[in-house]
Amino acid sequence: MRKRIPRNVWVLSITSFLTDVSSEMLVNLLPLFLVNVLGVRTSVVGLIEGLAETTASLIKFGSGALSDYLDNRKQLAVIGYGLSALAKPLLYFANSWIWVLGVRFTDRVGKGIRSAPRDALLAASTPEDRRGLAFGLHRAADTAGAFTGLLIAALIVWASQAAASELNRTTFQTITLVSIIPALLGVLVLALGAREITTDKADKPGRRFNFTGLDRRFWAFLVVVVIFTLGNSADAFIILRAQERGLTVLQVLGMLLTFNAVYTLIASPAGALSDRIGRRAVLITGWIVYGLIYLGFAVANTGAQIWLFYSIYGLYYALTEGASRAFVADLIPQEQRGTAYGFFNAGIGLAALPASLIAGILWQGLGAWGGLGPAAPFYFGAALAVLAVFLFLVWVK
Repeated sequence: MRKRIPRNVWVLSITSFLTDVSSEMLVNLLPLFLVNVLGVRTSVVGLIEGLAETTASLIKFGSGALSDYLDNRKQLAVIGYGLSALAKPLLYFANSWIWVLGVRFTDRVGKGIRSAPRDALLAASTPEDRRGLAFGLHRAADTAGAFTGLLIAALIVWASQAAASELNRTTFQTITLVSIIPALLGVLVLALGAREITTDKADKPGRRFNFTGLDRRFWAFLVVVVIFTLGNSADAFIILRAQERGLTVLQVLGMLLTFNAVYTLIASPAGALSDRIGRRAVLITGWIVYGLIYLGFAVANTGAQIWLFYSIYGLYYALTEGASRAFVADLIPQEQRGTAYGFFNAGIGLAALPASLIAGILWQGLGAWGGLGPAAPFYFGAALAVLAVFLFLVWVK
């Protein structure tokens, strides 16, 4: 397979691996840190996740369009990864949810800068008939990094508070310090290893921002994805659901490790499958799996059941993450892909704010209203998944 995969795909995959080693050590423990250490409500957790993702999404759009205008993807990707690497260590000093919001905001700004140019560079580096495989490999590397980061975090938790049901500040600070090393290594790999892929002169539309002429099917697909995302709140709520159903901090990390192992093993084959049978079939299957899993989260009675459903949740991610990005590349010519990926990532991120706010409010309410309970966000997500599948079949031909 090495001979079939271009250099940039490997470099971008290694960068994502190292970045996720760093990120996943922290991000999945943040909801526990916020609730267990800082004592905030789930509505605040939803606000933090939603604001961070939404603000970053506006930057994803601008960054994608800018990468088309400059015909340069690599430099923007390096800047984005670098900003995230510098932001995350500041969580060591966090003593309020406002501080956490500031760090998450800065980290997501970095992701906003890098995401669309990185995806466009990955698409430009790969022949169309291997694009699903390339995006699948990238997602597999990303998730393998998440697995590794979670394993390191689990070892630190085991050494410092193995039987504890709640996360403590000292453990979180130790994990924050360890996360610095892989984050910086990821930036170096990208800066030194990636090669820019420029548009052929004959294909260049001129040095201008080009927001028009995107395929109608792309816009229809984007609307469907946004509707789906409104029910796909931050995974922080699944982590809190697992703790609410009885899992300890170490068991929650074990659950996350299982999820990432499933995701890593299936992502590349799922991407290659989308090359063979088409992106539509793979995406529809993934969204159906998602709906069934969210129903499982809603009705689960024990932490073990949440663990089982979250493990299968890795199948949904493997089927959809790479295939959706490859589908965008199939619809859009190279010279407009930065703009298209900017719209795509921005649409998902902008929907993340209401999605996470809705989930937090459905769970614990707002003001005097106590909400509908822990199962409500998951019933809502399952219902929107069904709607998204129907609209995809009708609108995106």
